[in-house]
Amino acid sequence: MRLIYRLLIRLSLVMSVIVAAWAFLFYWAIVDETNDEVDDALEDYAEMIMLRSLAGEELPDPDDGLGNRYQLSEVTAAFAEQKDDEEIYYTDEEEHLRYLSMIFRDRDDRYYELLVSTPTIDTEDLQGAAFYWCLFLYITLLVSGVLITLWVFYRSLRPLYVLLDWLDSYRIGAENKPLRNDTSVREFRKLNEAAQRYAERSEAMFEQQKRFIGNASHEIQTPLAISLNRLENLMEDESLTEAQLGEIYETHKTLEYITRLNKALLLLTKIDNRQFLDSVEIELNPLVDRYVDDFKMVYAYRDLSVEVEKSGDVRLRMNESLSASLFSNLIKNAFIHTPERGRIRIRCAPGSFVIRNTAAGGALDRERLFERFYQVRKKEGSTGLGLAIVRSICEAQGFRIGYDFSEGEHIFSVKFGA
Repeated sequence: MRLIYRLLIRLSLVMSVIVAAWAFLFYWAIVDETNDEVDDALEDYAEMIMLRSLAGEELPDPDDGLGNRYQLSEVTAAFAEQKDDEEIYYTDEEEHLRYLSMIFRDRDDRYYELLVSTPTIDTEDLQGAAFYWCLFLYITLLVSGVLITLWVFYRSLRPLYVLLDWLDSYRIGAENKPLRNDTSVREFRKLNEAAQRYAERSEAMFEQQKRFIGNASHEIQTPLAISLNRLENLMEDESLTEAQLGEIYETHKTLEYITRLNKALLLLTKIDNRQFLDSVEIELNPLVDRYVDDFKMVYAYRDLSVEVEKSGDVRLRMNESLSASLFSNLIKNAFIHTPERGRIRIRCAPGSFVIRNTAAGGALDRERLFERFYQVRKKEGSTGLGLAIVRSICEAQGFRIGYDFSEGEHIFSVKFGA
């Protein structure tokens, strides 16, 4: 998940809690303040009526026409003592009235209960209004908060995104654009300097590694070739016994295996180091036909059935050497591991290459299949690096290699598209 999305989600959650708490406190404060104002009005109204009653003046009408009402009734002393002269406030939710009940005594020691009422707010309407206003406020705060956060985020972290784009497009050993990321932020400047410093160090190590690989290839292959030639010359010596000739022959096979292994490891190293950068347009169909014909001749004694299906003209843009290694390894792998009188089916289509071959056993281990030197059954002369090379080439070219097992057949597929 991108950083901006994580920030927006967390900001939304925090704002939801804050606005919900604010809405509750806002509603409670409005209702409490409204009741205080109503109670003050009730007290003034009740005090005016009580003073007029005690002074013997004419009392106003029980209903003043504005919703204010009162009811004055004489009560017993016992009732008055039970009330303890306290003022009682309560609300009638159905009639939306606020009441004040109070007891007072006149000069003749007679007790009266005064009940005054005044209209109050409709709490349901208040709740509805508070809800919708809070919802409006929440949406407004959330949208404005998200927009402001996006603007501040991208403005503040623009140098970071510039650096990330540069690092993402950077390729060791290729011509790369210089990093242009002017910023006044000290941390970003240090990050730019560190990225450029490590890029320069990687380039230097890459050049050293390329030179080492070239030197190693020359230094190892040359003595191996000389040793093979000497052994071949030695095998022509007629004075050798049969046992001696057999030992020399086995040594010759071992050196040939070491030579192939050395070449395969050097190829893997070069692929991993991205030393095959030049690309050309490859026509897949004739390339596959050529390799199939070559391997048919080599493995004709096994009586294998080979079918090649072509769905259109398939063209790829990749390194020519890597294309040869990729498809020759896959086709050779199928020929080697198909039992006698087995079947090999190849399908070339735009976007994919699929090769199926009859299995000598069950499914292969998908987790270890493309590991270096992994072999289910050791084949004479096999280095165990063929499928590892295939995977490395696919990763270098942006292809996807897959394996499946169905109806007694191994199925290897290469997807060329994204």
